[in-house]
Amino acid sequence: MMGRMKKIVLVLLAVILILPSFLTTASTNDSNAKENKTESESVGKIGSKDEVIYANLSATGERQEIYVVNTLEIDEPGKVTDYGTYSSLKNLTNLTEMTYENDQVMFTADKGKFYYQGNMVDQALPWDISIDYLLDGEKIAPSELAGKDGQVQIRMNTSANETINSVFFENYLLQVSLTLNSDLFTNIRAEEGTIANAGKNKQVTFTVMPEKEEELVLEADVVGFELDGIEISGVPSSMPIEKPDVNEMTDDMRTLSDAISDLNDGVEDFKEGVSELNSGVVELQDGSKQYKDGIVELDDGSSNLVDGSKEIEEALNTMSNSLDGLEELDFSSMEDLANGLTLTVDGLREISQGLENLKENYVIAYGALDGAIEDMPLYNITQEDFDELYESGANQEVIAQLEETYHKSVAVKLTYGEVKAAFDAVEGSLEGVIKAINDMANNMDEMASGVSASLKDMESLNDLTLLQEGIAELAKNYQSFHDGLVQYTGGVGELSDSYKELHSGIVDLSDGTNELEDGAVELHEGTTELHEETSNLPDQMTEEIDEMMSDYDKSDFEAVSFISAKNEQINTVQFVFKTESIQYEEPEVVEVVEEEEKGFWAKLKDLFS
Repeated sequence: MMGRMKKIVLVLLAVILILPSFLTTASTNDSNAKENKTESESVGKIGSKDEVIYANLSATGERQEIYVVNTLEIDEPGKVTDYGTYSSLKNLTNLTEMTYENDQVMFTADKGKFYYQGNMVDQALPWDISIDYLLDGEKIAPSELAGKDGQVQIRMNTSANETINSVFFENYLLQVSLTLNSDLFTNIRAEEGTIANAGKNKQVTFTVMPEKEEELVLEADVVGFELDGIEISGVPSSMPIEKPDVNEMTDDMRTLSDAISDLNDGVEDFKEGVSELNSGVVELQDGSKQYKDGIVELDDGSSNLVDGSKEIEEALNTMSNSLDGLEELDFSSMEDLANGLTLTVDGLREISQGLENLKENYVIAYGALDGAIEDMPLYNITQEDFDELYESGANQEVIAQLEETYHKSVAVKLTYGEVKAAFDAVEGSLEGVIKAINDMANNMDEMASGVSASLKDMESLNDLTLLQEGIAELAKNYQSFHDGLVQYTGGVGELSDSYKELHSGIVDLSDGTNELEDGAVELHEGTTELHEETSNLPDQMTEEIDEMMSDYDKSDFEAVSFISAKNEQINTVQFVFKTESIQYEEPEVVEVVEEEEKGFWAKLKDLFS
């Protein structure tokens, strides 16, 4: 009993000795725990945040899986709260536990970078992406395309998802990349993309600018189709765009503007020349009409002139025959002869005067026409010059009128050069006709005067004898005159018929120059409008470039969170998508191995194994 009590006392003494130290240690531990608890519950501060959104897509572009890697820069350690709608979380930095409640992600973090991943369900992306595959022009499912040969076409369509904040579609550019095995793909074509070598592969890259919906098309010949996943990245177009050097381009535009100004001045000169040409042709037409009317009237009177001359010839022959019997001579016929000759002379002189007036009017009109056409410019404007004008963006209808008017004016000038000799010959022909008529009138006037003088001076039979001889000689020579008159009237008839055609050509020329003047006026109005619109072309081009640059300059863009509008201090947000690969799997070949029939000892061995 005493031994037992002794043991109890010793234990109590040991407890008494140890208890103060234990209490002190417990107190210290409790104090440290309280301090650690206080420190761990302090509120941390997020300095900035980066978000990278990863999405796995099907081969045709449908969303399959999406998750976000968040990178937070912790400025002050402590308890941190981030926001987002997640189906699950994973700490990528350390083993610290993370809590999630009411779209709040809470954890304790030290100063520095902190990474965590959040998986999302049913979260839409800012872009709708669809991918179609065609083989030899026929649409085909990706699973059926694997391993096929032929001409393949991949059509990738990107458009805005209107259910998502438009800030990403409006400020982000997409880069779509495909890696093609050069052993499988040849004759690769991508009109809107760039093709580069990447080892033994070909890298095809497309870029979709902000606010643009595009259809990206890749074509190639393929043997045994296989395709690694298509990679699509979305990054903010926030870099400032440097304005290109457009001095050379503006110099070219200024040269074009000056050329259009010179063209307008030339067209104005051309218009004035055509106007003068048209006025000259109108005067020529009026003079030609007078000449035509006169020559027609002269031709119409030619038959009367020939008939009258025939009567004179017959009268002379009658008188000559009658003078054989002087006692029976009727001198009244002589008086009729003289009067007829006088009337004929008067008619010929009227015709001569009319032709003289016609010649003067023709010379004036022809001089105006010749001067106007000679002053017409004959520029050597090539079809290439007109093609450049068409490509300049000017009014296409005005340029077409300019081209048509130019060709017509050239045709007029060249045609006139070919027929100018005929116009030059008209004045000489008129002068010849006038001279011939004047000679005829003078001869007949002398004849009439001679007849009249003979009648007045007849006083004796001797005089009658002389008259008889003169009349006989006159009758003899008049035949030659009459034959010449017949030839002359025939020539007048031919001249009248020919000149009708010439006059018709002059009328057509007048109509053509009138249309040419109207066209020249319209052309000048068009070139004037073109000149006014292009006179400030370099400045307009610079303004257009500045406006285009401003549309794509997103340097003032401020990033916002894709996960939650509550997240602040957003530094960058990026998107990385990838479609599933299309791979061809060789069908498995199952080999059937026939088992050999086992013998007795083998079966016996199997019983004990």
